[in-house]
Amino acid sequence: MEKMKVVLAYSGGLDTTVLLTWLQEKYNAEVICYCANVGQEEELDGLEEKALKHGAVKCIVDNIEEEFAKDYIFPMMQANAIYEGTYLLGTSIARPLIAKRMMDIVLEEGAEAICHGATGKGNDQVRFELTAYAIKPDIKIIAPWRMPEDFPFKGRTDMINYLEKRGIPCQVSAKKPYSTDRNLLHISFEGGILEDPWNEADESMWVMTKPLSQAKDEAEYIEISFEKGVPVAVNGEALSPAALMRKLNELGCEHAIGRIDIVENRFTGMKDRGIYETPGGTILQAAHRAMESICMDREVMHLRDSLIPKYATLVYNGFWFAPEREMLQAAVEKSQETVTGDVRLKLFKGAVHTVGRKSDLSLYNPELVSFDEEGGYDQTDATGFIKLNALRLRVRAAMQNK
Repeated sequence: MEKMKVVLAYSGGLDTTVLLTWLQEKYNAEVICYCANVGQEEELDGLEEKALKHGAVKCIVDNIEEEFAKDYIFPMMQANAIYEGTYLLGTSIARPLIAKRMMDIVLEEGAEAICHGATGKGNDQVRFELTAYAIKPDIKIIAPWRMPEDFPFKGRTDMINYLEKRGIPCQVSAKKPYSTDRNLLHISFEGGILEDPWNEADESMWVMTKPLSQAKDEAEYIEISFEKGVPVAVNGEALSPAALMRKLNELGCEHAIGRIDIVENRFTGMKDRGIYETPGGTILQAAHRAMESICMDREVMHLRDSLIPKYATLVYNGFWFAPEREMLQAAVEKSQETVTGDVRLKLFKGAVHTVGRKSDLSLYNPELVSFDEEGGYDQTDATGFIKLNALRLRVRAAMQNK
């Protein structure tokens, strides 16, 4: 059998250790393992050595935190993207970057295929594969969980036995009664004991936020500075994109900010209960909205807001590298040209309160809006304005009253 070169999404855990071995046996594959560091806070030291020991020809551990924040989180935040009114898309936005980097390696190494361990029920399989096809239309994709005849594992016990028979050691930690996925923007909890949407999550589960009972008893004021809708500083300190996210995550953690519990609609058609912590992202979204409130033209804001559901759905469903998302991004960037200035927030007991905003590009005119000053506004003009807007209502009423 000819050798196939495959890029494997690899974490070093039980599942991907099995995949690494299975690819070699099934396809006689030369496997290049890829692990992306997007801020998951897991210990990645020793991963390369482990992969090579288990037969990989190469293992790439890739720190892409800065790229993740700068080119994915921040553009999405400029769009104020929220899925189904609640979800800040923490897992969704990381997948296209991970898949893109895998495809970069495919092209650099001359690989024929990629392999991932996403299940056939979830969204991640779609996100990974749409990105892969957008970059290399003829890429071969190996999705073992959709190949029951070739990949006969039913669960962890089968996988452990498979490795033991081959003398491959694999430390298996006690399985949590739910699955998690963490990055610089958030952490998600799904499945297991959380599948009953009536069950409240246990307090011991949370990772990125303190419980309300342990949040600070005094409010904390912070300032976030923006340039064209992109956050650049916290409390006057210029920070790199990833460092800024980490700073806001720390602040959000202390004040128990960013927990949500939702039932969302997966792209694959089923409803899924998801619990998320997004401390820094929650703070950032509130600050960005406040910055826009004094810098954006009304009609530009309302038009951009009308695009939020579409933009968020594109991100959620995995169409980051689709032409329609790129078109929307160009419109979003145009809308952000004047979104520059500072926002002051008060953080307290799980809540983010906007208490101030200022900008050299502000459209807010205190003289125009004041009850105490004329400010160049002739109030009598409102009479005609109201009558013109009421015309169709008056015509309708006259018809109904006949």
